[in-house]
Amino acid sequence: MLKIQVSIFYIFLLLLAGCQPEKDISVEVKPVNTLDLSKFSDTPPSNPLNLLFIHHSCGGHWLADKGPENCKDCICKTHPNGGGLRRLLEKNNYVVHEASYNSMIGDKTDILDWPPKFQNQMDRIHRTKMQDELLPEGERNQIIMFKSCYPNNNFPSDESVKKAQEAYKSLLPIFEKYPNILFVAVTAPPLVRPYETSNPLKAFIKKILGKYKDVPAIGRRARYFNNWLKDVESGWLSQYTLKNVVVFDYYDILTKNGKSNWAEYPTRGGRDSHPSSEGNSVAAREFVPFLNRAVHRVGIETTNAQRPCRKTFS
Repeated sequence: MLKIQVSIFYIFLLLLAGCQPEKDISVEVKPVNTLDLSKFSDTPPSNPLNLLFIHHSCGGHWLADKGPENCKDCICKTHPNGGGLRRLLEKNNYVVHEASYNSMIGDKTDILDWPPKFQNQMDRIHRTKMQDELLPEGERNQIIMFKSCYPNNNFPSDESVKKAQEAYKSLLPIFEKYPNILFVAVTAPPLVRPYETSNPLKAFIKKILGKYKDVPAIGRRARYFNNWLKDVESGWLSQYTLKNVVVFDYYDILTKNGKSNWAEYPTRGGRDSHPSSEGNSVAAREFVPFLNRAVHRVGIETTNAQRPCRKTFS
């Protein structure tokens, strides 16, 4: 009898506290139609192209060759998580430049940082060679890659998703002014699935204290947002008429193409959201033909060719 009374009291407290499951926008995440680049060649551009990648740690690892950690400000020659992207890009006629921590362009890369960065610093973005070093006068980056890091896939509420969407929407009028620059939005890598208590009493207490995380909902929101970015029918670029903006879904690749909403190539025994060398290598191999096709689609290899600077790393 006592157990029944306790159970009834517990249910009453849950109802009183408003701890019913949240009806969020991502309860059901459906597949979306993405940009079809298959009709464009995946061959390298005919002219060398300057490419700037604005990133933090995961981007630095993705670019690096696999090897001992050799990094400064998350710009790495080698790293244990290295994916070899820089070397593949160089083999495909791209001259890679970077901006990361402790530089004017690379210091802040969260989703809400992109609008003011591109609004106020576009000229410097076009001219950035390495950190705060600029390209020689007259040279420009013809490709701008930008990526937030994995904490940006931690969406605690529907409102946080909507704010991220509004931030990306505000970028399009800026990008529209530069039709001969290819902007490549790289989705943030997935999180390792957070710890989730299976004890209903602990979950209840966390809800009362405002510390409860609805782990499945966070994962669904991440999937929903990244799907929205690449959805050509009703997503970010559905009303954008130019060809100079594309989305590379790094998040999806690192979830093994939807096996889950969480990191499938984690590090440190599954505890670290930084992608492993294996995951980064898979993403690098998929990215280069994607980029080649996007370049041919927008036509910048013929309309915007310039003398590139020399390679940063040999």
